[in-house]
Amino acid sequence: MHDVLFQIGPVPVYSLTVTSWAIIAILGLFFYFGTRNMQRVPSGIQNVAEAIVEGLLDFFGGVLGEKRAKLYMPVLSTFFLFILLSNYSGLLPGSGMIDGFKAPTSDWNVTGALAIIVFFATHYYGVKAKGLSYFKHFLQPFAAFLPLNLLEEVARPLSLTLRLFGNVFAEETIVFFLLAMAPFLVPVPMMALSLLLGAIQALVFTILATSYIGASTEEHEEH
Repeated sequence: MHDVLFQIGPVPVYSLTVTSWAIIAILGLFFYFGTRNMQRVPSGIQNVAEAIVEGLLDFFGGVLGEKRAKLYMPVLSTFFLFILLSNYSGLLPGSGMIDGFKAPTSDWNVTGALAIIVFFATHYYGVKAKGLSYFKHFLQPFAAFLPLNLLEEVARPLSLTLRLFGNVFAEETIVFFLLAMAPFLVPVPMMALSLLLGAIQALVFTILATSYIGASTEEHEEH
C-alpha cells in the first residue's frame, strides 16, 4: 500500500499524485508560454510547440483522416504527452525513492484511470457522431453476438491498463537488477533503451486509443 504524503480533507495524496500534478503543470506551462504571444515566424518555445502539434496532427490524420484528427487530437495528444513524460520521469534520479516523486505509469491505478477515460471517450464520441444508432454495432453481425461484443468492450480498458503498467513495471525491475549487477557498465545503454521504450509505450497506448475512437466514429466521417 502506498504511503500517504498528506491529505486534502478526507482525500489522501500519494507520491504518484504529486508527480502527476507536476507533469500536468509542466505541460500546461509549456503550451501556455508557447502560445501566449504567437508570432507569424515562430521561434523558441512556440517553434517547439508548433512542431509537436503538427507532428501529432499528421500522425493522427494518417489514422483518422484530417477532419476527425482535428476533432479528437486534444484528448489523444494529451494521452501521448502525459504518458511520455510519466515514463521519462521514472528515469530521473530518485524516482520511486524520494517522497512525492514516483513515475505515475508505474502504478496500475494511473494506467487504469487512463484506460477508463479511453473507454468512456470512445463511447461518448461514438454517440456524439452517430446518435443512438451508435449502439447498433453491439448487435453486429447478429443480435446473438451482443454478449461477446459487450465482453470485448469491457476487456479493452483492462488490456490497456495491464499493457502499459506491465511494460513500465517490467522495465523498471530489469533496470534495477542490471544496475545492481553492473552499476558502471549498464547505466548509459539502459538509459538509451529506456528512452526508446518509454516513447514506444506512449505511442502504443495512443495508437490503441486512436483506433478505438476511430472505429466508433468511422461512419460519421464517411457521411
